[in-house]
Amino acid sequence: MMGDASAQDLVSDLPQSIIENILERLPLRDAIRTSILSTKWRYKWSTLTQLVFDEKCVSQANDPRSVELQLVKFVTQALFLHQGPIHKFQLSTSYLQCRPDIDQWLLFLSRNDIRELVLELGEGEWFRVPSCLFSCKKLIRLDLCRCEFDPPPSFKGFLYLRSLNLHQVLVAPEAIESLISSCPLLESLAISYFDSLVLNIRASNLKYLSLEGEFKDIFLEDTPCLVAISVAMYMTDDIAEHFEQSSNCNFIKFLGRVPHLQRLIGHIYFTKYLSIGNDPGELPITYSHLKFIELNQVSFEDMKEVLVVVRLVTHSPNLRELQISGSSNTLAGIEAPDLEFWNDTWPSNCTLAKLQVVKMTDLFGVPSEMEFAKFLLENSPVLETLSITPSAYVTKDGRIDMLIEFVRFRRASPLAEVIFTED
Repeated sequence: MMGDASAQDLVSDLPQSIIENILERLPLRDAIRTSILSTKWRYKWSTLTQLVFDEKCVSQANDPRSVELQLVKFVTQALFLHQGPIHKFQLSTSYLQCRPDIDQWLLFLSRNDIRELVLELGEGEWFRVPSCLFSCKKLIRLDLCRCEFDPPPSFKGFLYLRSLNLHQVLVAPEAIESLISSCPLLESLAISYFDSLVLNIRASNLKYLSLEGEFKDIFLEDTPCLVAISVAMYMTDDIAEHFEQSSNCNFIKFLGRVPHLQRLIGHIYFTKYLSIGNDPGELPITYSHLKFIELNQVSFEDMKEVLVVVRLVTHSPNLRELQISGSSNTLAGIEAPDLEFWNDTWPSNCTLAKLQVVKMTDLFGVPSEMEFAKFLLENSPVLETLSITPSAYVTKDGRIDMLIEFVRFRRASPLAEVIFTED
């Protein structure tokens, strides 16, 4: 027993910074339970600067109302007993929605040097963020999920904010733009699940951008420091009609001012979006830092979409990895191969000097897909692998024909390996 007591004292007498480091690695409920270890441990947890609340903080019950009441009590008591600054507050739950308790917690936090605020609320009525949130002058991270907010007229921005994540948030488009542009240190921005949004982004220090939703228009007006972009666009009839009437060049609006881009990931409809508008001709930009491109559901029968891919690849001299998935209409692709397009489009002296890995999936074997793969093989002197995966709708005979054709293509790289996969 003496040995146990000595060990207990050794742990209790550790420096406060180490004890806090230990407690931060525990779920908050367990960290608070250390109060029963001894009188020395009773209030050790109360100076934690990071508080993460979720359903694990309370005992689970079949009655959601019971879980809700337990959680409200737990959070309220934890904040009441807490001492010192709270740098991070995270509330992730599907049980709390529009309770006045959350307003009180946020008011308390706004007076406690809060730096990271994460509100991930669940189903039901959306939570309206109180105006005191905009008094949190030291915020460096703000994540809101299923919330509604309207910055007050007196709000001048979060001067220290570096990360902003808005997921299923109800807010006026002009308020989003104003919020983004009034955060001068913003480096990471994620906006998801918005409807018919027109968005102009002005953020001179922004490095990481993730967009997902129904976007009518996106203009990267002032984003010279962007290094990584991920975009998923959803199409509605209204947005499709808007696209048809557009004459501005979406490619230039979106990618014309990002000279330091290193990673580009485009999901559904992204290449379609970039292809809309007047042809810019020769691009006014070279992506000297772009090393990774992933483009999903490219319609190879649409020559305007193919031209987007061509321009990205040929204007990225240091590209190392390219991933593309197709979504071709087989009949349309076969009926309109437009081989003159390929002869006119490829620069005669183009060399993809750094390209090492290419992955092409969901291919139908239509001429435009094959021509694109042929170009990559013929102009990539250090290519290591070209991985080909046919669409599940391609017949066995069609797969054999594709494989035979790929094997016949000339390869600029003596090490290039064509890998034909079924899955």
